[in-house]
Amino acid sequence: MLLDGDAWREFFERFSSEAWRLEVQPTYTMPKEAENFTRFLRGDLKPEMHNFRWHDRIKGYRAEGKYVGRVRVVRRPLTDYQRYQFAWGIPGNIAAGEDIRVLDLTEKDLGLPDFDFWMFDEARVVRLNYRPDGTQVNREVVDGDLDVYREWKRIAIEASVPFSTYVESQGGART
Repeated sequence: MLLDGDAWREFFERFSSEAWRLEVQPTYTMPKEAENFTRFLRGDLKPEMHNFRWHDRIKGYRAEGKYVGRVRVVRRPLTDYQRYQFAWGIPGNIAAGEDIRVLDLTEKDLGLPDFDFWMFDEARVVRLNYRPDGTQVNREVVDGDLDVYREWKRIAIEASVPFSTYVESQGGART
């Protein structure tokens, strides 16, 4: 089953305690971010309300006692989009209450998939499918045995470090 628009939002909102994402794409091409990404590349200052809708959602989930987290997979050197995330996106997401860790796979392979997915309450998974340029194609509900997804989550969490630890180890967000 594919999820778009309201169906995706409703599916996402049904988690009761935990939403977790494995984020592996080196770049994401999203029309809503294009202007801010261009600003970042020009060296402009981050707009004051950058990503505020997501931050409000995260604060709401946290107020309800829910957890939202992700592991961001990277390989050095970081892409321009990853540098944008590290400078403009991730710090605000963390301040809003999201748990974000980084897994640097520059010199290793842990057998993780080459696609993103969201896992909800360890019981529902949605695979996010992208074109090579980072444009999302669709969101697909995964049916059947989810054990491999749970194992990928375990591996990613165990091998990753908190965002702040990674940035400090690399000498700042410009890694």
